Amino acid sequence: MKLDLYLKEYLDYCKFERHLADLTLKAYTRDLSAFIDFQNNNNRSKLEDIQEQEVSDFLIEKFNKKSSPKSMARYKSSIKNFFNYLVHRHVIKNNPAAWVSTPKVRNKLPEVLDVDTMARLLNTSESTEIAHRDKAIIELFYSSGLRLSELSTIKWHDIDVQQGLLTVTGKGNKSRLIPVGKQAKKALLAWKPFAKLWDKQNTGFVFISKRGGQLKPRSIQARVKHWAQQQGLWERVYPHLFRHSFASHLLESSGNLRAVQEMLGHADIATTQIYTHLNFQHLAQVYDKTHPRAKRKK
Repeated sequence: MKLDLYLKEYLDYCKFERHLADLTLKAYTRDLSAFIDFQNNNNRSKLEDIQEQEVSDFLIEKFNKKSSPKSMARYKSSIKNFFNYLVHRHVIKNNPAAWVSTPKVRNKLPEVLDVDTMARLLNTSESTEIAHRDKAIIELFYSSGLRLSELSTIKWHDIDVQQGLLTVTGKGNKSRLIPVGKQAKKALLAWKPFAKLWDKQNTGFVFISKRGGQLKPRSIQARVKHWAQQQGLWERVYPHLFRHSFASHLLESSGNLRAVQEMLGHADIATTQIYTHLNFQHLAQVYDKTHPRAKRKK
């Protein structure tokens, strides 16, 4: 059977059974289509044609075309997951991508804003209806550590303003309960009357465009960038920076890694542990500046 026929079956499985996010599905589609096109161009269109060498050939071509180590790792992961599915379906016995190696990816620490810079960014005026909406967006991002895709799909019935709680559906269609801070609650309540007026189709989304529909992720990114520049912050400010800063600041204050993991919705605590490295980095900088044995002579 041809590879591309199995691809459609696999993508349907990812969408309807695993409930993967649209962005993840697009990445799988792009990576696996590139893999299958490469094999087709080399007269290897059938599943039985693909062995470890054929997977290696594809990755070598990507390496020769200057793909980054991170991209190489993503290609391999997409291919490996695809063949794992076929193994579990008993279509093939062994995964041809299981032992294929790629260049090592250096783990980069996430970028964060310090507390003072974050306070400056959140200090926006609320002189217009759009400003009320945008204030609620950035306050909620920082208050609850949401992903962009999560924030854009929140509806009013997901928020218990009295209790200060938000129910959000994240990756893998998993729901979690997150606290909403006092300032975020205040901003949401100030925005709500305008949201109800704008929501002419009665969609129930919290964040609405002026045209009356759901505010899309790309528009949210643009509004975050706009307010950063209004506050004189010309460095790259983007929605996920709020999530990184939320996690880092919360972990620095509480030291409770498990609680931060639950609020972020990480399936594996190892994903959350990267923020402990940020705290150690901060401590090292404090040590270098203050400890008598660490100070350099001028």
